[in-house]
Amino acid sequence: MFDKITIIGCGLIGSSLLRVIDKKKLSNKISVFDKSKEVSVFIKNNFSAQVLNDISESVKDSDLVIISSPLSSYKEILLSIKSNLKKNVILTDTGSAKKEINKIISNLNLEHVHWIASHPIAGTEFSGPEAGFAELFENRWCILSTENQKDTKEIDRLKSFWEAVGSKVKTMNFEDHDHVLSLTSHLPHAIAYSIVRTVMNNDDKFKNEIIQYSASGLRDFTRIAASDPTMWRDIFIDNSENILKVLNSFSENLEEIKKAIQSKSGEKLNNIFSSTRKLRKEIIKAGQETDKPNFGRK
Repeated sequence: MFDKITIIGCGLIGSSLLRVIDKKKLSNKISVFDKSKEVSVFIKNNFSAQVLNDISESVKDSDLVIISSPLSSYKEILLSIKSNLKKNVILTDTGSAKKEINKIISNLNLEHVHWIASHPIAGTEFSGPEAGFAELFENRWCILSTENQKDTKEIDRLKSFWEAVGSKVKTMNFEDHDHVLSLTSHLPHAIAYSIVRTVMNNDDKFKNEIIQYSASGLRDFTRIAASDPTMWRDIFIDNSENILKVLNSFSENLEEIKKAIQSKSGEKLNNIFSSTRKLRKEIIKAGQETDKPNFGRK
């Protein structure tokens, strides 16, 4: 599919890409760069990919360059590699926020580079190269975004790549992507962090009981809140405008529930709780979840 692919950043997503690219033989050569010595040693000891200490050298002659690192590192990475990018290379990423990153890339005026952003909506609460696995992207959505719709050949090529690793692909502009993800991903993480902090701030007298008798709801929130802190710090900063809007809306809805509780309005509470069940059914119908008890988990 590609003669050479470079992956910059080999945490959960990057190492999973490395595994599936190698497993499905999607490239003749794979080059890897990670600023962490520990990660680089792990990749050297467990994979046949070429691990380089020079980030600029790692992208030389690559047909596809994938940035899979925290959003705050993009500018430094781009400045380091731009002079060594191959003519007509496809440059993509795996980040969860796009608008601000697109501004950085636009300002760099990268000539003969096809910038097509990618967002594989896949992951776990674990991080690091040890947590990666080749099946991470199977039947998961990957959103592609670009301002240059004339790059049809390159868009199709990148689409074929993500389909080859197992993903379903959707195209979306940068603004729509950040708005939708602020609702489907970023808001739930903000709420999860808040809920877990609330539980942690409870009287230590009940700490053991809280852990021992945690219901599935709390357990799910602790899973989300265990996600990589650096990655989510950067997402909240880069997509702050959208996240603040949805947090304001959430606060209004929470206040409505508080008022219904204060007034002991059973009818109001019942209406609120009944109105939300429809979305669950639609998510199941769309194939994004199973209707088996306990989310189909064993």
